[in-house]
Amino acid sequence: MAEVACCGTKFSLYVLVIIGLVCFAGLMAGLTLGLMSLGIVDLEVLIKSGRPQDRIHASKIFPVVKNQHLLLCTLLIGNSLAMETLPIFLDALVPSWAAIAISVTLILMFGEILPQAVCTRYGLTVGATLAPLVRVLLLVFFPISYPISKVLDWMLGKGHAALLKRAELKTFVNFHGNEAGKGGDLTHDETTIITGALDLTEKTAKDAMTPISKAFSLDLDATLNLETLNAIMSMGHSRVPVYSGEKTNIIGLVLVKNLFMVDSKAAVPLRKMIIRKIPRVSENMPLYDILNEFQKGHSHIAVVYRDLNNTTEALRKVKGGDQHEVKDSCRKKGEKASSDKGGSESNDGSPQVKKSPPATPAFKKRHRGCSYCIMDIDNSPLPVFPPNEVVVGVITMEDVIEELLQEEILDETDEYVNIHNKIKINMNASNSKDKAPDANMEQPSSVAVQGHTPTNSLSTATSVTGSPTTIDQISESESLRNQ
Repeated sequence: MAEVACCGTKFSLYVLVIIGLVCFAGLMAGLTLGLMSLGIVDLEVLIKSGRPQDRIHASKIFPVVKNQHLLLCTLLIGNSLAMETLPIFLDALVPSWAAIAISVTLILMFGEILPQAVCTRYGLTVGATLAPLVRVLLLVFFPISYPISKVLDWMLGKGHAALLKRAELKTFVNFHGNEAGKGGDLTHDETTIITGALDLTEKTAKDAMTPISKAFSLDLDATLNLETLNAIMSMGHSRVPVYSGEKTNIIGLVLVKNLFMVDSKAAVPLRKMIIRKIPRVSENMPLYDILNEFQKGHSHIAVVYRDLNNTTEALRKVKGGDQHEVKDSCRKKGEKASSDKGGSESNDGSPQVKKSPPATPAFKKRHRGCSYCIMDIDNSPLPVFPPNEVVVGVITMEDVIEELLQEEILDETDEYVNIHNKIKINMNASNSKDKAPDANMEQPSSVAVQGHTPTNSLSTATSVTGSPTTIDQISESESLRNQ
């Protein structure tokens, strides 16, 4: 039964209190959904790289949202007080059944649905505007909400930043691409490179290497005659591995630029040239570690070997995140590899899982040419490698970058293989078709040497070389110049 007469002063005061309780309940419900839906990581991202207005709003909200359990308890206590007090005032104005119906209707429409819908759409703006009010409520309800929040922290743990896993992050990046049709502004190349960088941690040397059977190399006892120099020039490589005896026994490499002054008629032995040392890496070594080694400048090519005695254990170490050692002979005697500095075990001997590759400082990656990188073939014995380490391929800087870009890097001597359509496309052939009349007029005596070319920098390549007399003419001109 109604206790307050209609249209009096007390009646108007009760109506104002009822309106205030509905608004306060709606405010607490909206802030609960709006503020609790803003993650700490999202706010930190907005503070550092958001729009100017979003940075201001996020900086106001972050101190309030930092203690999530305390904020949740405060908002829920305020909402519960408003919802429980509303029927008391309504019961004084209308009958009990009408008070229940009106309170449920008002709370549902104006205390739950409408404020939560608004705060879901404009949660950042509303939360920043009402942040001072929330601070006051935190102080008012602190004696009640603080003990409850501590119990929640003990039972559930403090709220941790919800970071995306690697697979989720790749999907998140793909959704932000303009090809996904969701309004993202990332191009195809940007999404491909980002996903390639995330996948590079799980890839090893055997995923990017060139098999030793398809790699071009030179015998240490070979002679740099006209045929050998033509073969080197036709490959189009800047570095060529050198082997002794068997093709899998790679001991070093030779820079092609050092062969430009060689006279083809002099038949200079290859062992008289500058032979540089070449690093050796395991086939299970992560590509990020190989990339860090390449950045140091010792060499941009490495030999990939397979350890027959420890294949299963090495694979287990890769999955566990252990650091692999690069057997780089281009170091001073007694100098340890940089990969040994970090260590794969703790002081107590327990293995430590490495979730991401360590960052190598820029000054440690710099390297200048030194005598330790040059092999002394005449005065020192040839390097001997363990028999259980079988060479299975070679890997270059270009191979690692291709895995990072997830696209083939084509140069003037490559024959591109279209993996999707299983079609080999010879860029030189396509260019020659377009410029066939001009090419025939300018170079009628040119000879095209074609061969099988996988898309690696060390595999056999397709190239267009000049006539053999070209190297003779260069050699004669150089001889005259030297005289």
